[in-house]
Amino acid sequence: MVNIYLANGFEEVEALTVADMLRRAEIEVFLVSTESDIFVTGNHNICVKCDKMLQETKDCDMIVLPGGLPGVPNLIANKQVMSILEKHTKSGKKVAAICAAPWILGELGITKDIEAVCYPGFEEKLIGATISHKKAVTDKNVTTSKACGTAMDFSFEIIKVLKGTAAAEKVKNSIYFE
Repeated sequence: MVNIYLANGFEEVEALTVADMLRRAEIEVFLVSTESDIFVTGNHNICVKCDKMLQETKDCDMIVLPGGLPGVPNLIANKQVMSILEKHTKSGKKVAAICAAPWILGELGITKDIEAVCYPGFEEKLIGATISHKKAVTDKNVTTSKACGTAMDFSFEIIKVLKGTAAAEKVKNSIYFE
C-alpha cells in the first residue's frame, strides 16, 4: 500500500501521475490529505478530493511526496507529517519524493549517504547526498526524481521498486510510453 501525502500547493502532475500509474500496476494507493479538509488544492488551483485524512492512515509500504510550492514547505511545517516520515524511514520502509520534495528528506537527514536527485536549485537541501543527474533514482529505501517532467519516470521507478521491472514494463507498454 502506498500513501501519497498532499498539502495545499502540491504539484498536481507529480501527485496524480503517480497515483494513476501505480493503480494501473494494481498497487493500492491512497491520496492523503495533510490539511484539515479532505479537499486539497494544488499550486495550479486544481482541487483534489483525497481518499483519506492523515489521521486515518495506517502503516504502509511507501510514502510518496509530490513537490510544488508552497506544498513542500507546508509538509515540512506539519509536525505530524515529519514525525510519521521519520518513524517510517527509520523502520526501513520506503519513501519517494519528487521535485522540491526531496528537501523534506534532507530536513530529516534521510538523504545522508545516498544518491538522490531533485529540482535544479534545491541540491543544497539534500544534506549529505550524492547528487544524481538521472530522471529518477533509487538508493536504499529512497526514490527521488527531478521534476514534473519526470513524473512518468518517477512512477515507473516506484513500480519497479514495489513490484519489479516486469510490472513497470507492463504499464509502460500498456500506455505506449517511449
